[in-house]
Amino acid sequence: MADKSLKKDQVKNLLNKIAQSNQLIAPILSDGITLFKPVQSGEGVVLDYQNAVVPPKDFFFPQSEKMFSYDMSDPSWAIKPEEGVPNRVLFGARPCDVKSILLLDKVFDAEFRDDFYIDKRNKTTIVAISCNDCRHTCFCGAFGISPGKAEGADLLLTDLGDRYLVEVLTDKGETLAANCSDLFSNDDGSGAAAKEKATAPALEKQMKIDLEGVKAKLDNMFDHPMWAAESLRCIGCGTCTFVCPTCHCFDIVDFNNQSSVGYRYRCADSCQFANFTRAAGGHQPRPSKMERTRQRFMHKLRYFVDRYGDFGCVGCGRCLEKCPVNLDIAQIINKVKEVG
Repeated sequence: MADKSLKKDQVKNLLNKIAQSNQLIAPILSDGITLFKPVQSGEGVVLDYQNAVVPPKDFFFPQSEKMFSYDMSDPSWAIKPEEGVPNRVLFGARPCDVKSILLLDKVFDAEFRDDFYIDKRNKTTIVAISCNDCRHTCFCGAFGISPGKAEGADLLLTDLGDRYLVEVLTDKGETLAANCSDLFSNDDGSGAAAKEKATAPALEKQMKIDLEGVKAKLDNMFDHPMWAAESLRCIGCGTCTFVCPTCHCFDIVDFNNQSSVGYRYRCADSCQFANFTRAAGGHQPRPSKMERTRQRFMHKLRYFVDRYGDFGCVGCGRCLEKCPVNLDIAQIINKVKEVG
């Protein structure tokens, strides 16, 4: 698939055209912070951001999602499924967040297929943007993620100054590019070299975290005293899990408003909450912060690897920035490596 070129003064026209036939999801400034939101046009879309405060994961795995309704006055309790999402384009995702969606695929579209997630995934075309810069908390390179590559995206744009290099990566991307062909020109062959130069600062600037041997050590650290020591700082707020692009814990609840119609919801949950694993009879297999702190980091760096062959982290750095007590996965990796 041949690379394309998109002049910067055509970006808004591209977004406007996409919005005519798709739901457009893009980063915007909201109360001074960058968030992914559905938008009606290219007006107000920001593409020179380093990363959104929360990942675009919500558009595949929402924090709260109505699954179906049911009529309790009907003897059969007839279930009425919720309508699926429209065709849509997620525009502007960074490589780390695109990788996180591939990790969620391993959970929701593998051995156990989740129709709610799969519907959203199949109806979404992902247009990623390479990173020319990064935050001081970024460390995606530790997980083999490159600021200039976005496996899992359909199109990849790279800012080359006066234009974007547009790489067509999938059939979905080819379809989108064809539908907007009047806005693109063919790359003259200089794009690849210019891209490497443009994205090099992001790779050089990010934190250098070494994962060598971490999984092997964690295989024998379930009862290590480090977990008790590290958990002393944790306040159990769950912020780390709600800004994480790969966390996928959820609860399911039924609700009715004193009527015959009931609703079933799926709601994002957190392994850092005391009630997350509490059983109906009151048994609590993770009764203290120590067990819950251990679970978070063991899941990201050991259990996910055992089950899916990949780390459950993409080095986006959100937990480093948002944890109010500075208990983050980069520190844990380094401390695991120090264990004798």
